[in-house]
Amino acid sequence: MTKSNMHAVIRRYQPSDRETVETVFREGLMEHINPAFIYAMTRPLYITVSLFFYIGAYVMGGQSVVLALVSGGAWIGLVYFCCFEFYNGYVRARLNTDMRDVPGYYLSNPDNCFWVAEAEIHGRPQVLGMVAVEGKSEKGQKYGELYRMVVSSSCRRSGLGLQLAKTAEDFCRERRFTKIKLSTTSTQKAAVALYFRLGFKLVLVHTQSESPKWMIWMTRATFLNMEKNI
Repeated sequence: MTKSNMHAVIRRYQPSDRETVETVFREGLMEHINPAFIYAMTRPLYITVSLFFYIGAYVMGGQSVVLALVSGGAWIGLVYFCCFEFYNGYVRARLNTDMRDVPGYYLSNPDNCFWVAEAEIHGRPQVLGMVAVEGKSEKGQKYGELYRMVVSSSCRRSGLGLQLAKTAEDFCRERRFTKIKLSTTSTQKAAVALYFRLGFKLVLVHTQSESPKWMIWMTRATFLNMEKNI
């Protein structure tokens, strides 16, 4: 089955989906590690720091190439570790909070929901994506917060992300929410482009996160708060 003729069914999460959903969620988030690392290492500041470590260690070490490589490699390794732990820590935290009990967290409240996208691959149904909505209130008005928007890398550019997002938006309309909010990272460029295409507007750029501040600084990560009136 090609991406162009892939037919996916969007349905509510079922307890039997847990293992597959966790796998798709983990893989979908962890694939952002390398792009985040490349983004960080190509910032002018980090290029300068890298040169400092290589050249500084070479000069101070009596023109030792080995010391220069070890010093520079340690710096690069630290940046990669921070990018890895930034996403790995997020996955670990989510699997131990809301995704530990999806039915209890998302399906027991009429203002919340969790959907999966399922398609037939080689004759067998397979979960390829997911999205969730949590109903919240602000100044007496109800709105929906978009969470866990993940599409498997095997079906990117197939329109599946658009289907999932529209399913969540339709739910928010049915619940008479005034708007939809979400948060994502600047390195998730495909997701950001999709949200802009759907009419979301950028309302805030910040660096606040559950991760330690020093790790956020090391990854050069920025968070985008977006919302859409409905």
